[in-house]
Amino acid sequence: MSRISACFAALKAQGRGALIPYLEAFDPDYETSKKLLAEMAQNGGDIIEIGVPFSDPAADGPTIQLAAKRALKAGATLSRILDMVADFRRTNDNTPLILMGYLNPIEQFGTERFLEEAAKAGVDGLIIVDLPFEEAKDVRASAKSKGLDLIHLTTPNTPEDRLELTLKEASGFIYYVSITGITGTNSATEEQLRQSMGRLRKVTNLPVITGFGIATPEQARSASHISDGAVVASALIKEMAGTLEDGKATSKTIPTVIQSLKKLAEAVRS
Repeated sequence: MSRISACFAALKAQGRGALIPYLEAFDPDYETSKKLLAEMAQNGGDIIEIGVPFSDPAADGPTIQLAAKRALKAGATLSRILDMVADFRRTNDNTPLILMGYLNPIEQFGTERFLEEAAKAGVDGLIIVDLPFEEAKDVRASAKSKGLDLIHLTTPNTPEDRLELTLKEASGFIYYVSITGITGTNSATEEQLRQSMGRLRKVTNLPVITGFGIATPEQARSASHISDGAVVASALIKEMAGTLEDGKATSKTIPTVIQSLKKLAEAVRS
């Protein structure tokens, strides 16, 4: 059983959904993000989503764009991000890790080489935001052969026929983008989420995770109860950014993020 499957099986037994915090790799520097990764796993993060910084994102709002700029300035590369994952795996072999990013850095690295090294480092799943389903066949097959889940995105306006087409090839879990917009902007209502979950449950048995627009403990609790989990990204990055001085980490950086994460975890577990 993969780490992702084992995680959701354990959460189902507990009768709750997953809390998935987002970490932009190398924001604001390597050591801080590496420590945050370890601390998130110890303080309520059931699965951790690691953002791969990219200079020309399509779905990221202003908060994550600024985080990516700080990370790139700090020297973020795919190779070094995989080193961070491998270092994490030396002390944690249980928490699933998902890399979320864009296709261009992967192609520049070499797609097959990237998949091999990601699996070796201890990555469990990939979200490649700008890789269309129609062009993902080879990547999906290669990822599957290496034990990596290629996680599919759906949105409120994905047509029914496309849902059936794309979700039958999905693995790991489904990432439901709950708003029609970029990260860190507006939020979906509970009623909208309930309607969307009913629609998605008809075409997939995989866990469905809600992301985009989840900022507060109350929103995380609601999303994790209606769906199978909640991703919190921009809200945590904003908390972290508020502690920086001239773009650099301070003594408040990690404690501030972890305090916010603990409140989210408490809400999700209530």
